[in-house]
Amino acid sequence: MTDPVGAGQVRGPARVGPVRVGLVGVGIIAATHLAVLAERDDVVLEFTVDPRPVGPVAFRGAAPPHHSSLAEALDAHRPDLVVLATPTQTHTELAALALVRSTARVLVEKPLVHDLGSLTRLRALDGKADVRGRLFTAHHFAFSPEVEWAAELIAAHPGWGPVTAITSAFYDPYVLRGPEAFASYVSSWTDSGVNQLSMLTRFVDLTELTAVRQTDGGASAWCTIGFRSRGEPGTARLRSSWLTGSSSKESSLVLGRPGVEVWIDHTAMTGFAARDGELLAAFGNDGRTPRKVAHYRPLYASLLSGRPDPVLGFDAAAAITGIHHAVPAVR
Repeated sequence: MTDPVGAGQVRGPARVGPVRVGLVGVGIIAATHLAVLAERDDVVLEFTVDPRPVGPVAFRGAAPPHHSSLAEALDAHRPDLVVLATPTQTHTELAALALVRSTARVLVEKPLVHDLGSLTRLRALDGKADVRGRLFTAHHFAFSPEVEWAAELIAAHPGWGPVTAITSAFYDPYVLRGPEAFASYVSSWTDSGVNQLSMLTRFVDLTELTAVRQTDGGASAWCTIGFRSRGEPGTARLRSSWLTGSSSKESSLVLGRPGVEVWIDHTAMTGFAARDGELLAAFGNDGRTPRKVAHYRPLYASLLSGRPDPVLGFDAAAAITGIHHAVPAVR
């Protein structure tokens, strides 16, 4: 049994002057980080890092200094925030380096680590660096507009009762990328599973992985997760797969006694709540903002505040990792 992902604010130091950001990894997801950071007048891009031969990275019409290694960059700069937008297997080593060799906050793309041993290694650094106060994970799906809408709607209607069942299906067209997808994202459960788990923390307290089955060489997964909502137990069924030609992500939450269902479309960033044949509430989106930008804007607003959301913090990442990599008990 894993401790539930619970509340508890993560406090950060007050900022003075622009936040100096170092971006490590300039691949696909880095483009979203750069776009959102460029919108903020309280941020400057201090440097970029990538061991591959890449061209200059444009940021507000200029190219910041580029380095081939994080160690080299930390020797030359004093960042306030280091963003790790690199493949999952590199996260532990790079996060440890940034924590020990700088005083910066460290934002790591999800998942934080690729196995439980790596989580233990990071936790062991707490005597040398403030791991719980400085290490954060980009659980961006927890900040998506439709998720925030649904969480606020459920909280505003306690009479609907606890969440009793959840079904979530995340499909991505990564099969089209072939081996590159596995090199960057490892597997469907490694990548999408963390998105689903972090999203669910907005609604329930996760308790344990009750079943997991990965198929198609890791390109697909089927899992069940135990949770508690207002003290009552429930089950989440999670499906993820890369075997599709386009992205499609949806989740459905069933609430207790009145039989209310909240349905959210993560691709279109829309949702509705219904009971039998009655529409109770609806949420729309005009589609003007790219989906990931809509996630990362509030994520960075929270991270760069004096009180980052707990879902970004190390304790949340550790709890999610414990469930994500658990071996279900034989029942």
